[in-house]
This record gives sequence, structure tokens and C-alpha cells, in this order.
Amino acid sequence: MSSDTLVKVAAPHEAAPLRIVPRRRPGLWATAAAVLVLLGLAVNSVVRNEAFQWDVVGEYFTSASVLRGLWLTLWLTAVVMALGFALGTVLAAARLSSNPVLRTVSWGYVWLFRSMPILVQLLFWFNIGALYPHILGVRTVNLLGPVTVAIVGLTLHEAAYAAEVVRGGILSVDRGQIEAAQALGLSRWRRWRRIVLPQAMRSIVPPAGNMLIGTLKGTSIVSVIAVQDLLYSVQLVYHRTYQVIPLLMVATLWYIVVTSVLGVGQYYVEKHYARGSERTR
Repeated sequence: MSSDTLVKVAAPHEAAPLRIVPRRRPGLWATAAAVLVLLGLAVNSVVRNEAFQWDVVGEYFTSASVLRGLWLTLWLTAVVMALGFALGTVLAAARLSSNPVLRTVSWGYVWLFRSMPILVQLLFWFNIGALYPHILGVRTVNLLGPVTVAIVGLTLHEAAYAAEVVRGGILSVDRGQIEAAQALGLSRWRRWRRIVLPQAMRSIVPPAGNMLIGTLKGTSIVSVIAVQDLLYSVQLVYHRTYQVIPLLMVATLWYIVVTSVLGVGQYYVEKHYARGSERTR
């Protein structure tokens, strides 16, 4: 019998291809269903609970006093982040310097301001007049108002964390990239602008975005020194109307809206700087 005949005879007896069946996970689906039920019950209890007074929430959500407080919160966040990262970049450069004095001073600054709670720092700056009644011939109480104290206190606090974010981003760049740029004869400024910073931003942007959102929410602490931010604005209202819960919900909803917008922006900025990398998004 020829080989062709043998193949034809054996062909009908070949095994059928195996069908891959996904593994059944009834426990996983049962857990998901239980979570959805609990989530639905929680949402229903919030929506239908008359104590939240949703009509009052809608009335004050876009009121002039609340919007003014929201604007001050956004402005304060932008100023603190800009100044904090500017000072933090200087501190990071000093930390990476070959000068031991600059390294020590930068390390000491980061250690000190990361060790002190932000509320303590704000109260300290708010009462700085007890230590220095006059600065540059001007009474401290006139020179450092509540908003200025908030900017100074928050900026010095954020700069300590920004310094570590920037330093970590710079150290994440492979040393070989810098040496290759030096071999090509690129100047120091061009090396930093074209080689180091674009790669460092991949590591800087995620924690910087988290810092931005954290700073936005952290500005609510300035209400303790009578800065009329979003939280203080709703506090002024409910101290007059005694509608505490609905006014707190107004502030909460605005914080959720703004942080959600910032989160979307952070996603696209990260996506921009992750181009060309193997990072899975």
C-alpha cells in the first residue's frame, strides 16, 4: 500500500481540534452582583433621603457667594502649585548639586517642611507677628493678610514635596542618555531641554497630577484662618441658615466636579509624555 493510500486511510481517524472553554467563576459573578446591589441601595438612600435637602443644594450650588469661594480656591491652587514647583525645582537642583552645602540645605528644608503638619505651618505663619512685629519697617499684621499667609504656608509646604518629585524624575533618566548627548556635543541647556526633561516628565507628571488634586482639596484647610475659599463660603451660609448638610454637599459636589476635570487632564498629559515608551496604559 502506497504512502498516499495510508494517509487517506488514516485521515478519517484524526482527532478533532479541542475547544477551549472559559473557566466558570460563579463566586466572582456573585460577588459582583452583591456589590452592585449594595451600591444601588447606597445611592438610593442618598438620593431619597430628605435630610440631604437636594432642593437647597440646587439653590446654593451656583450662588454668587459659593462661586466666589470656588474661584478663590482655584486661584489659590494655581498660585501655590506654580510657586511650589518653581521653588521645588530649585531645591531639587540644589539636592543634586556637587556642592555639599547646597545638598545639606536642600535636604534640611525638605526634612523640616515634610515633618510639620500643614495646619501647624499655617497657624505659625498666621501668628508670625508675635515673633516679628515689623518686617521691612511695615507692621507684620498689615503685610501678611490671611490670603498671603495661605499662599506662603501652602507654597513652602508644597515645595518640599515638589522637590522630591522633580528629583526623582531627573534620577529616572538613564545616565547613558546624558552621556550620549555629551558625546554629540550638545550644550548643557540643550541636554536638559531636549534629552533630560522630556524623559523625566514621564515620572514627574503622575505624582505632580496627584499633588495638584491634593492641593486643591488641601486648600480647604485655609478656612481656619478665615480665607473665604469654597469651604469657608458655605460655612458662612450654614452658620446663618443652619442648613449644614446641604451646604456641605454643595462644597463636596464642587470638589468632585473640579477634581474629575483635573483627573481627565492628567490622563491626557500623561498620555502625551508616555509617547514612544513601552508603558501599558
